[in-house]
Amino acid sequence: MYTDADRSREVVPEKDGHDKKWRDEFGRDYGRIIHSASFRRQQGKTQVFPSRESDFFRNRLTHSLEVAQIAQGIAERINYDYDKDLGGKIDPRLCATAGLVHDIGHPPFGHNGESALDKAMQRYGGFEGNAQTLRILTRLEKKLRYAEPLAGDDRAGLNLCHRTIAATLKYDNEIPAIRKAADGFVKGYYGSEKIIVDRVKASALNGYVLGPEEKFCTIECSIMDLADDIAYSVYDLEDCFKVGFLSPAEMLASDDALLSAVAKRASKPMKRTVTINEIQAVFMEIFSEIIEQPAEDADSPLDGIVIEDDIAQQAKRDESLLTFAEAYRTSKVMSEDGYKRTEFSSELVHQFISGVELKAHKECPSLSQVYLPEKLMLRKEVLKQYTFVAAIYAPRVKLGEYRGYDLVTDIFKALMGDRGDLLMPADVRGRIRKAPNVSVKAREVCDFVAGMTDRYAMEFWARLNSDAAESMFKHGVIAERVALKPEAVTY
Repeated sequence: MYTDADRSREVVPEKDGHDKKWRDEFGRDYGRIIHSASFRRQQGKTQVFPSRESDFFRNRLTHSLEVAQIAQGIAERINYDYDKDLGGKIDPRLCATAGLVHDIGHPPFGHNGESALDKAMQRYGGFEGNAQTLRILTRLEKKLRYAEPLAGDDRAGLNLCHRTIAATLKYDNEIPAIRKAADGFVKGYYGSEKIIVDRVKASALNGYVLGPEEKFCTIECSIMDLADDIAYSVYDLEDCFKVGFLSPAEMLASDDALLSAVAKRASKPMKRTVTINEIQAVFMEIFSEIIEQPAEDADSPLDGIVIEDDIAQQAKRDESLLTFAEAYRTSKVMSEDGYKRTEFSSELVHQFISGVELKAHKECPSLSQVYLPEKLMLRKEVLKQYTFVAAIYAPRVKLGEYRGYDLVTDIFKALMGDRGDLLMPADVRGRIRKAPNVSVKAREVCDFVAGMTDRYAMEFWARLNSDAAESMFKHGVIAERVALKPEAVTY
């Protein structure tokens, strides 16, 4: 399943004594990720709800840990049920590693931060979270350097194995160096990493030539991508239940406008038209065991009461209201009972992992793919898209992110100014001053901003726009508001 080329690295250092017989190369990569600064920074980046609202909510780090565990579980399940289809076993830890880093390139403030940086970088190669993940792993993390610059850059990032890098490469597409606003958002990788991508692909393909319609995506990447979708559809919904943002009753009672928006979004990945009735059917099936239904022979709240003909209709309405109240009460259990929420999430994840199927690639096993059958895929997409439309795009949630768009834009503009380099740490400042052109400078600034946590970005922005006294040592800059008061700097 894995070749020496898969385990090869961009930089082959002199013997460091760390390569032990009891630890394989992919295990070393797992350790490098766990101990990296970029991995830790994910704890300060929002998943759905800002972490400052509650310690319970997931952030990018805890989400990535969950994705890693689900990815490992899928790999173990495929190894058990399809052990003869791949010509070898999938490395579960390699899949977990891909899960740990899949969001490592996300900037502060989620998709609005991503949009702000992409707009700022349209003339300089764009910005995209997956492309930034690759750049962090292969360039920005401070592990090793090339002996000679590669594509003008001597940084080798974490120097991971080629197959580990391949496991993170979701979109085999070079983002154009220059785009117009009308071109829209493009997913892929930056031109600065193209030579690395080409080498990684060559190692994973092992001589196989992709067909005209084939896309490069390894089995580990496919597993990671599905694990991400599962975690997203289940655990983001669990957070919404916990905060009382959503409840089963509210979901079952969703209006047609909301359901239509969900159906439209779900239709694209399903590659067919999804109807409102299908969405409602998914909810009924999922929540049927949670919202307790009265048994046919159960006593009515009105049993024993003599109902006169002239009040019969009122009595029926009263009974309906009591039944509704009971359903609402049991629905609220999802917000108030941690045992119920855990049971709900655990059961869904179990169903998804148990239902995963394999599409083996006989000629090139590394390109095999995993998928969910129709029924489970619809369930996943309905939950994922509903949470996205009803919660993530809700005004209360988006308000902070929309503010983040302007905040990220302001920071980028300030750092791109004539004296913006003075606002950054020494190592970044040195690279910017050596930048041969504005495109390289913009990429360095973009890297710095994208690496900020939500809180750091807010504090950095406050220092640029507020007269409130703050410690200059907290941010590691030379002086407060240097861009506006350069005369205050002592060289």
